[in-house]
Amino acid sequence: MSEYRYKLPDVGEGVVEAEIVEWRIATGDRVIEDQHILDVMTDKATVEIPCAVNGVVKSIVGEPGEVIAVGTEILVIEVDGAAPAEDSALKAEPAPAPEAPGTEPRSEPESVPVAIPASVASKAPVRPAGGRPLASPAVRQRALEVDIDLDHVPGTGPAGRITHADLDDFIAAGGRLISQVGGAASGYVPRTGVEDIKVIGLRRKIAESMARSKRTIPHITYVDEIDLTTLDDLRAHMNVTRKDNQPKLTIIPFLIRALVKALPDFPQANATFDTETGVLTRYEGVHCGIAAATSNGLMVPVVRHAETLDIWRTAIEVKRLGDAAKAGKCTKEELTGSTITITSLGAIGGIVTTPVINHPETAIIGVNKMQTLPRYDREGRVLPRKIMNLSSSFDHRIVDGYEAAQLIQTLKALLENPATLFMD
Repeated sequence: MSEYRYKLPDVGEGVVEAEIVEWRIATGDRVIEDQHILDVMTDKATVEIPCAVNGVVKSIVGEPGEVIAVGTEILVIEVDGAAPAEDSALKAEPAPAPEAPGTEPRSEPESVPVAIPASVASKAPVRPAGGRPLASPAVRQRALEVDIDLDHVPGTGPAGRITHADLDDFIAAGGRLISQVGGAASGYVPRTGVEDIKVIGLRRKIAESMARSKRTIPHITYVDEIDLTTLDDLRAHMNVTRKDNQPKLTIIPFLIRALVKALPDFPQANATFDTETGVLTRYEGVHCGIAAATSNGLMVPVVRHAETLDIWRTAIEVKRLGDAAKAGKCTKEELTGSTITITSLGAIGGIVTTPVINHPETAIIGVNKMQTLPRYDREGRVLPRKIMNLSSSFDHRIVDGYEAAQLIQTLKALLENPATLFMD
């Protein structure tokens, strides 16, 4: 017995490399001449590769998805008697890729002059003149991103193939495209690092929760601007006159008070919906989740029975829960049981958001940036006003658009007339 080393044959039409799509055989299989053993894909067609001899497959080289050069050894076959001469020039017969009617043959774009470091140029064989550089799609994509012409990168792989390491060496040695303007190098260094991070733990739970919310809940988002000038003046006054044991007030406690006042008239928005059983659970108590960004990901601690808390006690609870979330010390009970959620990106900026509902709730209220803008008063005078958009999303299976708009308009009226927040 002897071994026959089968190399990827010439697939025609100037193709110098192909991607392995599917092996039709496995190690140990008996094969015969002209048997269909492999599918490869070129940039023109899918090609069926035939076997060249009769024998038993001893080893297979190359996995699906791998791009290999013509002439690369892909198979070792054990044959009876003397092996025939190895012929890498065997022609496979691809189906030609049709060209669109009326199109002109494509020409290769002219390359831009490059500076090729001598240390790199001397480490690999010179590519034949006019030969297309061999490289995988991933290497080609990287080269495109950093604006490097692979024609000028020496390849150290089989048949002069350019690897990721070759590209790294070329970049590290200072090889890069030279600017067409003035012919001088820009001096900017490309960033080529890539990092794969497995999504696990809390981040995976957040991802699953967000995907479930968007997949199962048909969202409707309603946005309106609110004039917070009077409320912000009241907030500033209360912060100046607060006692030592009272926290600094933000907009959030006032919004919670507004929800406590408004939600009894909109019970569909203070609820949870079980999709599987089709049961909507409406709550009299307001258990308000406060979305908090932490180093471990998004958490939603819950202000329970917000209807029992005054403005100061609400602010104390919001701060306590926020601090606990950031420190990673929230209990399971503090992170579950919300009936409606507030999310706030106002401190960062942004005038409109489309918040994702905290499943299985039916509503989420989004706070945006407050900014001073010109607005007309009742007499037609232009005055500076403190304006904030309230962006809120609702489960459209449960809350109709008209009902959602009514709730936001009720919140708007309460917040623009803050004295009503403290009236029975």
